[in-house]
Amino acid sequence: MNSSPNRLLGTVFGVVYLLVGAAGFAVTGGVGFAATEGNPLVVFDVNPLHNIVHLGIGAALLVAARTSVRAARGVNATVGAVYLLVGVVGLFLVGSAANILALNGADNVLHLASALLLLGVGLAADRDATGTTRATTARTA
Repeated sequence: MNSSPNRLLGTVFGVVYLLVGAAGFAVTGGVGFAATEGNPLVVFDVNPLHNIVHLGIGAALLVAARTSVRAARGVNATVGAVYLLVGVVGLFLVGSAANILALNGADNVLHLASALLLLGVGLAADRDATGTTRATTARTA
């Protein structure tokens, strides 16, 4: 893997989200699949659906990071945008019947922080002076 910030971030976040998703299953015994309140994993509440979402996001980030700079940029920016939406909407879901991911305040903070980092790197990193991506310049050279 080259020194691409997008590939590095995608790899790190991918591995972390895969580990968090797997660890979540150790604490969600007896919790309904889409229960509005989950069991704590450190300070984050999780339910089985939340764990599956973490596994899917982790896999997408890791596969894209291992594929190419272009794939990593696209998935980082997409996941960042989705996390921005989930972070904002999550503020209104806590304590409601629509909270099928068992989100809590700590989840919302983490989702918003992840969104800023993934979006920032996904949209700004791996560009050359002309504004094109490294993957594009490598292909045309």
